[in-house]
Parts: sequence; C-alpha cells; structure tokens
Amino acid sequence: MPAEPGPLPVPAPARPAESGKDGARSAAAGTAGSRTDGSEGTDRTAVHGTGAPAEEGPETTTPSGDGPQLTGRQRLAAGLWPPRFSRAQLVVALLLFVLGLGLAIQVQSTSDNSALRGARQEDLVRILDELDDRTKRLEDEKRRLEDQRTELETSSDQAEEARRQTQEKERQLGILAGTVAAQGPGITLTIGDGAGAVESDMLLDAIQELRAAGAEAIQVNGVRVVADSYFSDGGGSIEVDGKRISAPYRFKVIGKPQDLEPALNIPGGVVQTLEKEQATASVTRSEKIVVDALRPVERPDYARSSSQ
Repeated sequence: MPAEPGPLPVPAPARPAESGKDGARSAAAGTAGSRTDGSEGTDRTAVHGTGAPAEEGPETTTPSGDGPQLTGRQRLAAGLWPPRFSRAQLVVALLLFVLGLGLAIQVQSTSDNSALRGARQEDLVRILDELDDRTKRLEDEKRRLEDQRTELETSSDQAEEARRQTQEKERQLGILAGTVAAQGPGITLTIGDGAGAVESDMLLDAIQELRAAGAEAIQVNGVRVVADSYFSDGGGSIEVDGKRISAPYRFKVIGKPQDLEPALNIPGGVVQTLEKEQATASVTRSEKIVVDALRPVERPDYARSSSQ
C-alpha cells in the first residue's frame, strides 16, 4: 500500500514593499553618512531627494538672541544715537570753540575801528602827528627829570638847589591844582548850543581829549577845571563842580596849540560829535591865554606828607 503523504510545507509570505523601503532607507543613510562637508544645503537636498538648490531669500541680519530683525535705517539710527564721544574729540571741539571765539572778538574789534579805516589820508597823517607829539612830550619830561636829578647830584650847594627845585615844583603843582593863575599859549574852544542838545558828558569828553593832548590849565565859563572836577546835568542846564554854566560854553586851555587843535578835530572826535547834535564848535589859537579862575586851597583831612 502506498504511504500516506505528509503535510506540505507552507512557504513564508514575501514582503517586497517593506524590503524596498528598507533598501531606500539604507541607501539614504549611506548617502548621508558619506557626506563629509557638513553643508546644510547639501544635506537638505539629499533628504528631499531633489537636485534643485534651495531658493535664497533677501539677505537680512539677525541680532543675537531671539529679538526681531533690524533694517538698515534702524541700525544707522542705533549707531548715531545716543552719541558717543572720545576724549580726543572733546579736546578738538573745545579748541575749535576757543578759535571761533577769538575770531569773533577780532572781527568785533576790527569793526570798532571802522571810523579810522574810513578816514581820509590827511586825517590819518594828522593822527600820527599827534601821537608823535605825545611821545615827544613824554621824552622831554623824562629828560627834564633826569636833568634835575643831575643838578642835585652835582651842585656844590645841594640844599639851595633842592630849595629852588621845590619852589618851582610848588608853582607847577599850584597850576595843576588850580590854586594859582596861569598864562601861556593855547586855544579857545567855543561851543554854541542853540538846540539845547549838548549834555554834560559831551563837555567831559572835550576835557578828556584836551588833557590827553597835553593841556596844562583849563577854565570853562569862569570855573577852573582840575583833576577832581565833575560835570552833571540838572534842571535843563549843566553844572561844573556844582556851579551852573550856560551856553555858549567857552573853554580856555593852555598848552601847545599844534597839539590841542588837531585833538579836537580828529575823525569821530569832539567837533564832529557836537556837529551831529546840531551844535557848533570853533577853535581859535592864541599865543597868550590867561586862566585866572582859582580854586580854594583845601587841606586834606587824612593825607600827610611822608617826609614829616
């Protein structure tokens, strides 16, 4: 009898799809493992399985951290404000400020001398002559004092010489103090004020100009003008040392006429200033001017001679 056949072996089912997936995974893993450049773009291309490069967008700058991105204008504003100054920049700024201030002062001082810049040539020559005369007077005074010292040192009778010089000095000081009369060459300045525009400061300016030109004795309308004299306005008139005077104002001045007259007629001087105020001013030279108005001798309350 034939033998009974046994159970047939059942073949295992095939899994082709999974084998395909495992093969693809192995290929992908092998491809990724073979890359050694570490490029992010290359890895991305291998994973997605496409040969087209990734599309690049506009280039932006991302600050550190997770904050929002800054545009170019925002970065420029952040760089300019708040301002940052170094020590060298502050020093340069300070030097430029000082230089600008000096230039401004120089321009201002130059503009103040515009009257002289616009003067005529003959006026400038006259001003220079006046300066030369003042220099000459100072040199003469220096030489006179040196001669007096020499006389005192070489005189056989020094006591008598000292007494003579003391008397001469007393007369000179009496003239300057207004306690004695004086006469000599000089000028007469007459100021007419029909419009009533002349004020005390204008007369005081005239006195200062005359003194600067070498005036040795001055008298205004019968009032002796000395070092401590003052001018004031009061009640529509002018007072000199408390004595009221009225127009025309007549100045009697003893000094060198060649120096006194040009000092009053310089550009922008006393005469031009008075003429702008609708006043008149005339200067007359004379070889003999008499200043006979006197001031009382006043004894000082506290000052005493150091020789006592």
